[in-house]
Amino acid sequence: MDAKYSDEELKFRDEIRQFFEQELPETLKSKIEKGEPLYKEDQVLWQKTLAKKGWAGINWPVEYGGTGWTLMQKAIYFEEQAQHDVPGLIPFGLSMVAPVIMAFGNEEQKSRFLPDILNSNVWWCQGYSEPGAGSDLASLKTTAVRDGDHFIVNGQKTWTTLAQHADWIFCLVRTDPHVKKQVGISFLLIDMKSPGIDIRPIKMMDGSNEVNEVYFDNVKVPAKNLIGEENKGWTYAKYLLTHERSGISAVASSKRTLEKIKALAVSTPAGDATMMEDSAFRKKLAEVEIELIALEYTDLRILSEVSTGKAPGPESSVLKIKGTEIQQKLTELRMDLASYSGFIFHDPVGDNNEEALYLRGQGIDLAAQVYFNVRKTTIYGGSNEIQKGIIAKAVLGL
Repeated sequence: MDAKYSDEELKFRDEIRQFFEQELPETLKSKIEKGEPLYKEDQVLWQKTLAKKGWAGINWPVEYGGTGWTLMQKAIYFEEQAQHDVPGLIPFGLSMVAPVIMAFGNEEQKSRFLPDILNSNVWWCQGYSEPGAGSDLASLKTTAVRDGDHFIVNGQKTWTTLAQHADWIFCLVRTDPHVKKQVGISFLLIDMKSPGIDIRPIKMMDGSNEVNEVYFDNVKVPAKNLIGEENKGWTYAKYLLTHERSGISAVASSKRTLEKIKALAVSTPAGDATMMEDSAFRKKLAEVEIELIALEYTDLRILSEVSTGKAPGPESSVLKIKGTEIQQKLTELRMDLASYSGFIFHDPVGDNNEEALYLRGQGIDLAAQVYFNVRKTTIYGGSNEIQKGIIAKAVLGL
């Protein structure tokens, strides 16, 4: 963010930098520098390090163990996180279900779930999308039938990110099939070790297992795991999604990616010329940078409203649309660089020459895998077409 910091803010920025430089474990630094994937144990290690410092609950209220940071401090943190290539937080617990529990859960649920989420003692996943109920989420068919002090859950969720690692899943389930579809939905927390849960991997185009199908066959869930009121889950889901869509904009990380692309474009070791000398490439680069600057200031305006106590509103859909479109354009620029270098894919056994190692460290050899993976960003969190409808109705009044 281009801003003039106060002396206190500069001191805070220096504290963040020092912490990242000194406390990011060497094993994670090495993986990040080489462009290697981080696994669950890596993420948990880093999130526990942040929790020990008191920085895991960045957006949490102080009374629940949050940082109490100002809007500017949060912006500084995310800027420095991106600049130092520090892993972001896995959002499902800390940024998604936790705000719902805080806002709509009872005191017993808050005491039971929030400390473990804050300290990364449990891994969460999201049970929203189903076959035939993705962007039209209210059409979901997974049922939860009340049976005494339990619910019996049956159905299927899909595109469930990192479910293979999850201890718990927060689910939207249909508890009343006889009313308007948005009305008969409830928000349920389910232990993934419960009998009757079957997780089946969905292989991605790059061969990874990032997403899954999750099947529920007569899964018995304690009624005390119901968040808020029965059949009010759609309200809680919309609250959660506004938080998710705001975070999807990823302004700071996109700025860092753009910096790396610009640096590589003037120094990529391929032939006598560089990509920055290509006028078509420069034009695409400039267009993305202009869009990113505009998005950053839109993000700041919305965050300013949030800082006054308001929840993110339909304006978060703007961040979701433009943020994900920019992320995709950045991967297209990376593909341009990679193809210019003749280095879209690599053989992990070979390619030991100095140029290959340099490119691999910049992630250029993974450009195709990243490109394919990031195609999903305009779909998850509510497709961009749906977001445009939300803006038309709630913001423009159409």
